[in-house]
Amino acid sequence: MIEFLNEDTEFEIGNGEFVSQWIEQIILRHKHKLQEVSIIFCSDEYLLQMNKEHLNHDYYTDVITFPYGLPNSREISGDIFISVDRVKDNAAQRKIHPIDELHRVIIHGVLHLLGFDDKDEASEAEMRKEEDLALSLRMF
Repeated sequence: MIEFLNEDTEFEIGNGEFVSQWIEQIILRHKHKLQEVSIIFCSDEYLLQMNKEHLNHDYYTDVITFPYGLPNSREISGDIFISVDRVKDNAAQRKIHPIDELHRVIIHGVLHLLGFDDKDEASEAEMRKEEDLALSLRMF
């Protein structure tokens, strides 16, 4: 089950059913099973506070992922917090449509739940490759 929520923002995803199907397709492609994933849209300030409290980072970010499954489990559950403000700014900087950037950030969080990371150059390159592949599989 995929649930879309919001904190400290009025943002609502318009095509949630299609996004949910796409996410599940990506999870299945990686031979995992979807349990529960909540995608929480929020403001810059809300996510900054979470970044400070939970990760001891004092900077803005576009996404923070909290996996709740057991390590090495094939069952995926967790929360993905996304700053709508960051997504809009990133899209403007990259000169792309905000929806495309939103989808990139959503799938970035999903990839973290699947076990991908971006802590070094090689893993970041692999993450970007997987993001691009996932984005190419969108049917909406």
